[in-house]
This record gives sequence, C-alpha cells and structure tokens, in this order.
Amino acid sequence: MSTKTREESLALLHEYTKSTSLLNHALAVEACMRWYGSYFYGSHVQTHGETVDLELWGNTGLLHDFDYEMFPEPVAPDGHPFAGNSILEKLGYPEELRTAIMGHALYTNTPRVTLLDKTLFAVDELSGLITASVLVRPDKSIHNLEVKSVMKKFKDKAFARGCNREDIRLGAEELGIPLEQHTANCIEAMKPLSQQLFGV
Repeated sequence: MSTKTREESLALLHEYTKSTSLLNHALAVEACMRWYGSYFYGSHVQTHGETVDLELWGNTGLLHDFDYEMFPEPVAPDGHPFAGNSILEKLGYPEELRTAIMGHALYTNTPRVTLLDKTLFAVDELSGLITASVLVRPDKSIHNLEVKSVMKKFKDKAFARGCNREDIRLGAEELGIPLEQHTANCIEAMKPLSQQLFGV
C-alpha cells in the first residue's frame, strides 16, 4: 500500500514543476489513473482478493513527470525520469510507483508488467491528445468532445506533434482495450476536471 498521501505528492509536484501546462497534464493523468484503478478493480476497489490502492494509482499519475521541468534530458542518471526515480526512492515512495514511472518512458527499457505500469503508459500521451483536442474547440468543452473527433486528430500527424501516436496505440494494445474505448474512458475520467483544465 502507498505510504504517501495525495497532499504530499501534490506538494512535491509543485515543488519541482511550475509550468501550468505540465501541472494540468499531471492532474489529467492522475484522473485517468484513478478512473482506471476503479475500473479494473471494481467500485468496491476489491476484486478476487486483490485490493487496489487508489492513492497509489493517483500519485503515480501525479508524479510521473514531476522531474521533467528541472531534468528534461532523457539520460541516466541525471535526466527524466531517472532523476525523479532517485528523488522518489529517497522520499520513501513505493517501488511499484517508481517502476511504473520508469516504464512510461520507453528509453529506460523498464518492462511494463503490472496493470499500474501498463495503465500509466497508456494514459500519458492519450490524455495529452485529448487535452489538445479540447483546447482547439470553440467552446473548450470536454463534455461535448466526441471520440471520433479525437480519432480524427490522432490520424492528423500535424496536430499536437508532441503526442506520440505509436505510444498511444501500443498503450491501448498493452491494456487490451480497443483504442476508441480507451479514448472514451479517458475522456470520461477527465470530465470532472473540466473547469480546472479548460476553464469551462
């Protein structure tokens, strides 16, 4: 079980990250992680004797890029996410959280084995594409965003170039969820953050 609260993790995020877009990305990924934690383990967060720690799932999303602003280079041991992993280890964050965060960057060559690992990778880039899809809408409303609109943007390589389409496709495959359904799930997860992320 996670030994860290959301408040502690949020404070750590703000200590290392000042960019509004990066902070919003962390919140979006957190929302998707918490949604999927409940989705996989049921509304009672216990299935077949397994208990899901939604705080752990949420914190994994919150902190997956917390070191990126200070250590943006993808190199070991001083870049993202290697530097963040060291910081998290010193602070006593659980191994499963740190392994998932390492695994969300393909270049670390960290295997994604658990649902936590696979989910973080699957929601990271997709949440960014969903955010970008909302921000170009005249109404800036995620509540009116349709999956087919995001899929159209997915196919348009000139749109939101920073969102890695292959990572998005691979992430859905690893979860075993069709991309369209995975997109619908993440849109649903992000809707409660509409005001915070998009101002509407």
